[in-house]
Amino acid sequence: MNGVQLFLLGRALMKVGEEAMPAARGGERGGTRAVLIVLSDVVEHPDTAVGEIAERTGLPQSQVSMAVARLREAGSVVTAPDPADRRRSLVRKAGEVSERVAEVRAAGIEGALTAALGGPEHVPEVTAALETLARHLMPGSLTDLPSE
Repeated sequence: MNGVQLFLLGRALMKVGEEAMPAARGGERGGTRAVLIVLSDVVEHPDTAVGEIAERTGLPQSQVSMAVARLREAGSVVTAPDPADRRRSLVRKAGEVSERVAEVRAAGIEGALTAALGGPEHVPEVTAALETLARHLMPGSLTDLPSE
């Protein structure tokens, strides 16, 4: 495997992950990637400003602001005024699990994997491989990452 293949595999896995997540209220799925990118950055960098998230992730500040608003509405993050600069808000992961976070965490990946693989025969093998990759590649703080 080379870097391009790894990158393309990552994109394929993102699509499977998006399909595995239950739709937000109103059935909308749009913006899921940005929301998850922002959330993972907030988990790694608590008490961070929208502009800092945009700088680290490479997302436009407007997209980060919309993602933070969705995450706040879902109960995944909380915001508070920056004590050093009251014009800015700082974002951090919510201390309690919201109803939406519990719903997303409870959703399995089997259906999305079955669809992506064209049948159920390889789902156990691929699931085990994904669990191994997660154990080795994801920081501990991201393994319990809530969503939207």
